[in-house]
Amino acid sequence: MVPAKLGNINFLRSLHSFLPKIKKSGNGNIESLQTADLMKHAGLIHGSRSGFINWLPLGLRSLRKLELLIHNKMQNEAGAYEVKLSTISPKDLWEKSNRWNNKELFKLKDSKDAQYCLTATCEEDITNLMMNYITSYKNMPITVYQIGNKFRDEKRPRGGLLRAREFLMKDAYSFARSKAQAIEAFNNMNKVYDSLFTELKIPFKSAWADSGDIGGDLSKEYHYIHHSGEDTLFTCDHCNETFNMEKCESHPLAPGEYTGDLDVQYALTQDLSTLICFYYPKGKQFNWNLAKKELDSDINSISQILDNDKIISKFLENQDDMMLAHVIRVMDIRINSNCNFPDFPLKKYAKNNFTSITDVSIIDAIDGELCGSCEEGQLKSDKSIEVGHTFHLGTKYTESFGATYFDENSKPSLIEMGCYGIGVSRLIGAIAEITRDSKGFRWPSVISPYIVSICSQVNVSHKELNQERIDQVKDILYQSPILKNEIFSSFPDKTGIGKQIELSQLIGIPFNVIIGSKSWPNVEIEVRGIRWDNSHKWEDDYIKYKDDYKWEVIKTDQVEKHIVPVEHVGKVIEILIQDI
Repeated sequence: MVPAKLGNINFLRSLHSFLPKIKKSGNGNIESLQTADLMKHAGLIHGSRSGFINWLPLGLRSLRKLELLIHNKMQNEAGAYEVKLSTISPKDLWEKSNRWNNKELFKLKDSKDAQYCLTATCEEDITNLMMNYITSYKNMPITVYQIGNKFRDEKRPRGGLLRAREFLMKDAYSFARSKAQAIEAFNNMNKVYDSLFTELKIPFKSAWADSGDIGGDLSKEYHYIHHSGEDTLFTCDHCNETFNMEKCESHPLAPGEYTGDLDVQYALTQDLSTLICFYYPKGKQFNWNLAKKELDSDINSISQILDNDKIISKFLENQDDMMLAHVIRVMDIRINSNCNFPDFPLKKYAKNNFTSITDVSIIDAIDGELCGSCEEGQLKSDKSIEVGHTFHLGTKYTESFGATYFDENSKPSLIEMGCYGIGVSRLIGAIAEITRDSKGFRWPSVISPYIVSICSQVNVSHKELNQERIDQVKDILYQSPILKNEIFSSFPDKTGIGKQIELSQLIGIPFNVIIGSKSWPNVEIEVRGIRWDNSHKWEDDYIKYKDDYKWEVIKTDQVEKHIVPVEHVGKVIEILIQDI
């Protein structure tokens, strides 16, 4: 929760030390700065080492507001209970889930040589905790969550907050007595996520995704479309479904038209008895998820680790008689029999033991191809930044920990789980990346460090008069429950009005109230925030109140200003804030 004291004048005066220095010649070419460097320049964060971030007062205000929004959504809409887990996790929990050998874990020992890790994620710890409190079907469904620091030994931290070694994360976990109840919890949490990201105003995409190493058979990711993103999403123009690249299946407009060279990926079945040969157009990216889908996941995990030569060697080691060896050939839907196939690796084989699967898609989706889900619309790709992920985990962790409950017939059954994450600090970094422009940041009002800044003409000979006008604006804004603790006027002494406006724009405050010596008692409200949906909800109220408030609007390609008598400044900002 944002403390009310953050708005008082003593705090604001002490804030000077953290503010960026605006030079007389201007603020420089900030467009050339990386977003993380721009956040440092704006006095929001400070980096200590690669992948580790210190939060400064302005940035911390935004972070705390986002946390408060998440708390409200989790408690009031998801009905989740807050917990707080230790950030140090014992080795034996991770051994139960076979994840202790994860190379991204920060590991440590205590004075007795007992081994621990800094938590990178909390499936092990939350399962170990909740199995103490869930004993009966009557205890479920239940969802718990926390917001806490996580640690991952990223080899290449990048983007400041986007890929850090220490980061703030909201992780929630649902516990259910059946798969149907668990999927209901999964669907309900996705509705909460839709509500949360909608409140942030910035357009987002929810995409069906691969669950990866965490487990489960159902997952959704939440993304912001942006050219700087590391992920690729595909959206169908017919069914409007969106998929992460790992999960997206596409079909060519005309199957079997490709006639060039082919690449091959070898794999083995779970029992190592059968060789699988995946053939696809040369130069395209083989997609393991689509391949597993076609083989009902009957692919040994070593297939994704070993190269082709080692897979063949492993296959030969497990054959007593090559004439009895089984081979499955999987042909991508884009190829035909006239393609140039790679040399077959086996010298002895019986064709009777060959099985062929054709007309399947086993490569990454391609822009403009048909959607594999509806088979009617075409796919369009976008680069994106992932900021949230929801999973139906099933019983992967409860089985490892023996987490059971007694059902209606007093028989023990495994608990079904779901997992729901939001990278809180990453989300701040993503929004910063998306909203920045040539002047600085443009935060949504719900998480901006402050909602309103007050900039005034510096006149040494009328210093007391200037302060009286500033105090009058503050008194009016304080009458608004929305704005009273959201007022920023912490400009160093003798900072001219131009530099005050420049600093306010750099920080990203949505509304800038400008007090001019000649226009008083009228003030200007300069809109810095973005109307992402172009709804302009404020215009209906403008038509209704413009005469009463003597409200004038000036809009150009560069700026939007609202000029009103000072007594109406708070009411007008309350109207303008509804879509920013």
